[in-house]
Amino acid sequence: MSLATRVLRRLALYSLIALVPHVAAEPAQRLPGHDGIAAGIVEGMPPPVIDGLLDDSAWASAAAVSRFYQYQPEDGLLAPDGYRTQVRVFMDRQALVFAIRAWHPPGETPLGTLARRDKVARDQDYVGIWIDPTGHGRSAQFVRVNVAGVQGDGIYRADEDEEDLGPDFPVESAVRRLDDGYSIELRWPLSSLRFPHGAAKPWRLMVERSVPGAGGMLLLSSPLDKNALSFIAEMDEINNLDGILPAVRDQGFWSFRPELTTRRSRGPEGKARDTNLGLDIVARPRADWVFNATLNPDFSQVEIDEPTSAGTTDIALSLPEKRAFFLESSDVLGMRLPAFYSRAIADPAWGARATFRGAASDATALTAGDDPGGVVLRGSPYATDEYVNTARSTVALLRGRLHGDSTVTGAFLAARDYGDGGRDTVAGVDGQWRGEAGSGGTVQVAWSLMGSQNTARFADSGVPSRGAGEQGAHAWAKADWLTRDWANALQLEAITANFVNDNGFVPQRGLVKGELQVNRRLGPRSFGAIDTYETELHLGIHEQRTLHGPWGGAGEVVQRWIRPGFWLYGPRQTRLWADLGIDHQRAGPGGRLHRTPVVYIGVESSPFPWLVKLAGELTVGRQLDVDADAVGRGGTLEAQASLRLPLPGGWSLESDHRWNRSWVRHRSRQDYRDYGWRWVGTLHATARDSLRAIVQNTSSSRLAGDLPGAESGNWPWFAGLEPGQERQRHRSLLYRHIPRHGRSLSVGATSDANGALPGNSRVVTVKLQWES
Repeated sequence: MSLATRVLRRLALYSLIALVPHVAAEPAQRLPGHDGIAAGIVEGMPPPVIDGLLDDSAWASAAAVSRFYQYQPEDGLLAPDGYRTQVRVFMDRQALVFAIRAWHPPGETPLGTLARRDKVARDQDYVGIWIDPTGHGRSAQFVRVNVAGVQGDGIYRADEDEEDLGPDFPVESAVRRLDDGYSIELRWPLSSLRFPHGAAKPWRLMVERSVPGAGGMLLLSSPLDKNALSFIAEMDEINNLDGILPAVRDQGFWSFRPELTTRRSRGPEGKARDTNLGLDIVARPRADWVFNATLNPDFSQVEIDEPTSAGTTDIALSLPEKRAFFLESSDVLGMRLPAFYSRAIADPAWGARATFRGAASDATALTAGDDPGGVVLRGSPYATDEYVNTARSTVALLRGRLHGDSTVTGAFLAARDYGDGGRDTVAGVDGQWRGEAGSGGTVQVAWSLMGSQNTARFADSGVPSRGAGEQGAHAWAKADWLTRDWANALQLEAITANFVNDNGFVPQRGLVKGELQVNRRLGPRSFGAIDTYETELHLGIHEQRTLHGPWGGAGEVVQRWIRPGFWLYGPRQTRLWADLGIDHQRAGPGGRLHRTPVVYIGVESSPFPWLVKLAGELTVGRQLDVDADAVGRGGTLEAQASLRLPLPGGWSLESDHRWNRSWVRHRSRQDYRDYGWRWVGTLHATARDSLRAIVQNTSSSRLAGDLPGAESGNWPWFAGLEPGQERQRHRSLLYRHIPRHGRSLSVGATSDANGALPGNSRVVTVKLQWES
């Protein structure tokens, strides 16, 4: 019997046990039915002025929607009368416009201060607009506006149930605080919505409202419940668009955004100055086609809250994507990181892409020239080799999908050409099916299969060289099953030793993985003085085994764990969880499979309006010291605190703190330790002007391998270890002025120090973007 067959049989047995409910599920109580939302259509009269007053005559043509449903902390309930919400929608040939009136009970004040874009969270009172213009229910564009007028936006992918905050849409909004709540007007240009050209499914819409002062309440215009596979499973249709959509489908839109970035640096290697002129172009000749081009997009991304230094394109893999060119078709790609990861294109000199969205299909094609400096990964079951590529390369990607009512199937072809240094080509197919299960539950099955042909070889120098062709394969499948009482998932993955995808993210190769997650939902519970809204018991089973490769034969266990635990959700958005880890780990091929039992404990809460997040996570027990191939007492500790402080004159301060520490003790001493601390503070003078500071210190150290008895053989694994210590320090200051969407001025200064090198590296950056 093969290794893959043994793993599959073991996990299948566990999954069959998990899918048999021990308590009969009660039928879910359905809320009253909900109709679509009718948009007001006005021809020949002025559109509403976006001032938050809701007094424009155009609103008289739009019907009011006042029925909202509670989703959190408890679903299955109508919204309380004290938190009434009313929505009107208006559409003309240029935009969708929304009017939202939100009421609060007497004496309550909506919560929210000035913050950075995309930092609109559940600790603030806000309204969110979710639109699915394709009607497929697999993705949605969303915008949130808090009571201080701060916007957060992005794209939501239903298959992964995750929000991508990278895209920024040119949405105009205005908020008015009132004695009994607040009102919002929002204008969403049709130029930033992506929808089919001909006959297609109706547009879908959902409005959300966050009320943190009411126990973290989240209200929705659609009756969504907890066993839904995604957040957009129950959106309303937008009615009354048949008369105007044919007129707007053929409208063309163009956008040009030049950007100028200049840097001056000084460090141990001397002084340098660099000026870069870039350009992003977006053309939408009609609704279903979008063309993008980019020239010299800036890597620095000074708006990201991660320390970055000049020339450090090798850290691109770890940063969130904010480059507009790579965000255009993220909903169409719908691919996991092993298939395509835009951050693998670290420093593009140019790029071009075309994207099509039809009623039953969509597709995208991309090509780009990537300059030297990016990281190339070559993984194994136990480690990941990283090479800094010194050659230019050309990237190409073709992707297409077909949509059915309950299925989606796709295929793609990707390549990276290093010229004389070889070529990597990957082809793949994938799919997804979702349907209903018993007891009102839902099921989703997703899968992908890829094959690679690679001739590019890398050495420590980072220079690619052409070698003999090697073929590899990657297979993945996942099944999710949700009901009111259960939330279970089974996932399988196999990666052969020679699989390579330099346009994806593949840190490991040559192994097969299996994981089963069983979650028993117990609903609200009372534990003495603690009352919970949600309570779950869970069991996780995970195993990784090697496949045949240069490291040895197949079947060696790399990692195995069984983790029973619980998860609670209570007032003030408090989450508490704990797991008992019955873990086993191996440090390298042929090594010992160590027992590493640990306890995992975590807590997260929003205790006060000014302390919006307080979180901590502790892992303690037996820790594997990989370098020593030995187990010692140790753990990891992470803590986070986020403060939001209103200041006089309408100013506000965001103050985010993060600490982390890890350690391993052998016998009576601490042989390895790692420490990090970061503070990000942002002072907001207006919604357009901010000053941000980042302070970060990190250090790690290892003592010499001189334990008593090490040389004599009692502790032989320590004898060859060298002592070491690393310290790094980062300081940065950034001023940003954003007069409107697509236009910004950023002035930043950074200072970095590495304890292993003399002196500091200092960089001053000025970046100007001007979209027209």
